[in-house]
Amino acid sequence: MIKKIIVSLSLLFSLASVAQEGSASPYSFYGIGDARFKGTTENRSMGGLGILPDSIHMNLQNPATFASLKLTSFTVGGSHNMTNLRTSSAKGDTQRTTIDYLAVAFPTGKLGFGFGLMPYTSVGYKINSFSDQEDGPNRAYSGKGGLNKVFLGAGYQLTSKFSLGVDFSYNFGNIETKSLLSQNVQYGTREMNTSDLSGFSMNAGLVFATKIKKYDFVSSVTYSPQGNLKSENERKIATLAGTGGSEIVVEEKDIVVADSDLKLPSKLAFGAGFGKKTNWFVGAEVTLQESSKFGNRYNDITNVSYEDAKKFSIGGYFIPDYDSFTSYWKRVTYRAGLRYENTGLVVGDTSIKDYGMTMGLGLPVGGSISNLNVGFEYGRRGTTHAGLIKETYANIFVSLSLNDRWFVKRKYE
Repeated sequence: MIKKIIVSLSLLFSLASVAQEGSASPYSFYGIGDARFKGTTENRSMGGLGILPDSIHMNLQNPATFASLKLTSFTVGGSHNMTNLRTSSAKGDTQRTTIDYLAVAFPTGKLGFGFGLMPYTSVGYKINSFSDQEDGPNRAYSGKGGLNKVFLGAGYQLTSKFSLGVDFSYNFGNIETKSLLSQNVQYGTREMNTSDLSGFSMNAGLVFATKIKKYDFVSSVTYSPQGNLKSENERKIATLAGTGGSEIVVEEKDIVVADSDLKLPSKLAFGAGFGKKTNWFVGAEVTLQESSKFGNRYNDITNVSYEDAKKFSIGGYFIPDYDSFTSYWKRVTYRAGLRYENTGLVVGDTSIKDYGMTMGLGLPVGGSISNLNVGFEYGRRGTTHAGLIKETYANIFVSLSLNDRWFVKRKYE
């Protein structure tokens, strides 16, 4: 049954991941869009903590954890985002629902494999700017698209305490941005930019897990070297006629713009934690990203630069009694965490920062070892100072983790 579910959801995800708009942020205009969280609901509910190996839960942030799996695992997750956008003089609200990831992993002794598909970045915004003057220009900006990644990884248990892993990703996608200029004249102007993106990247990880008296101690490190991304760019300028929001093209020209060779920044993450794995765990993680070497798809974008990004996460979980027969809620996993991030984006002279707090539940499904995970995140990004935008957001995310034993040779026919 689980195999039929996997096939059906995989086909659905493959179609939906290309078409969805995963962001409603004006900050997604820059670079290749908003960076999406590249982990599971379980990790995200703990402030994004990605250091934990588990026998039945996939950890997509560190490929070394694939070696810890004891059962074939399938997971799919999605989220609903609600954001309030505010400047010093205006405000607005947006909502988005997206599919976040689909992955399958399976153990083969000391070696574990995993593969899947997830969004890497998202672009999605609509901004209107109206002139204070009667005959002044009015502008409208919009964008959609983003970058997706398909990955294949493996983890190997070197010793009883050390596991090593690596995954390789092919990144692909399309970004379309549009700006409209209209005045109290017969015709308006439209500029449309399109970028087709593709390239490869990799991620390597190491996990150290041991016992210190009666406690479990885990430390983790991952490193992603700088990746390359090819951006094939097109630009079209059109003269428009029409009213009521319609765009009737009178004349359109192709403008020659150079293709771009972008660099996906190198990233180093390391963390540690301790606890009793079947009862409680708490940990912290630091992520450093060399975003200062990143650039825009077009060279004529001004007033923006990049600096090295930093993220700090702390989180954990609590299970009252994981094998309780009398109380369902004692078998539930309760998760929580905090996150602070300097995103690396600098608009004008202002660094864009992101703060968030998370919580979540891991709900056992029936009497099986599969589970339904739900989480909530509340946070803030940006500021209203210097003419910028402050985003206050709430995210609800849900995932299904199905676990089964595959590749077992039958003793009886």
